[in-house]
Amino acid sequence: MMFRSLWVLIVLVFAAEAAAYDRVVLLAPAAGDLFQRLGQAHKVVGVTRSNEDFPDALRLGSHIKPNLELIKSLDPDLIVVASERFFSAEMARLVGADVFWYQPVTLDGVLTELARLGTALDCRRRANAVAAELQQLRQQIKPVSARPRVVYEVTEMPLTVAGKGNIAADIVAAAGGQLVTPSSRKLVKFSIEGVLMSQPDYYLYQQGPMNPSPTPPLRRSHYRHLNATALKVDQLRFSRANGHSFSVALDLNQVFLHQGDNL
Repeated sequence: MMFRSLWVLIVLVFAAEAAAYDRVVLLAPAAGDLFQRLGQAHKVVGVTRSNEDFPDALRLGSHIKPNLELIKSLDPDLIVVASERFFSAEMARLVGADVFWYQPVTLDGVLTELARLGTALDCRRRANAVAAELQQLRQQIKPVSARPRVVYEVTEMPLTVAGKGNIAADIVAAAGGQLVTPSSRKLVKFSIEGVLMSQPDYYLYQQGPMNPSPTPPLRRSHYRHLNATALKVDQLRFSRANGHSFSVALDLNQVFLHQGDNL
């Protein structure tokens, strides 16, 4: 009886290992941070050209136009995708791999996706530990007496700001602020007049692939009447929904509390 029980246990262990995904193509760059935190970077065999955290993985083009032939050549068993618009279920069928949709827009959403990845990659215990670490960061955020109004610039030209469907909205809210935006979409075209009329306390402007060389807002002639603190932020840390979002929210909270101009 003992031998039979031991044999069943061994079979279950090997079955669990066989069910886990081992060859992952990462077409959602934001999810890369969670793979690193989970200790699963070794399973990533392909990434987009904007993800530099996996030097041994094959570059597969952009997340907007991934190279399907290169993806097929890697023989993945899981493809992590941020939008069906750029990688459809039909494309996944042609590759013969399962699809993991990674689309969080809130801090709670990141925790949900973290748990799902922990299950898919057979590392639930590590996922729980990472979740606890991220929750500890959020618990360090302190209440802000007066919620500052915040504009988040995505691109200078044409002027595009973050909408309520952007992770930036939840980061600002978690930090104790209120995002000023005219829409619930992720990205919103906005007017200079709209910015001035909203009278923000902070004007965050990102620098990165989407906004490579932004002019400091207070140096722009059309913003000469903008009475706000301007802060330059790193696009890749601020606009990608992952574990970094928690530390960014904590850093921004400190700025709000001390009315600072550094982030």
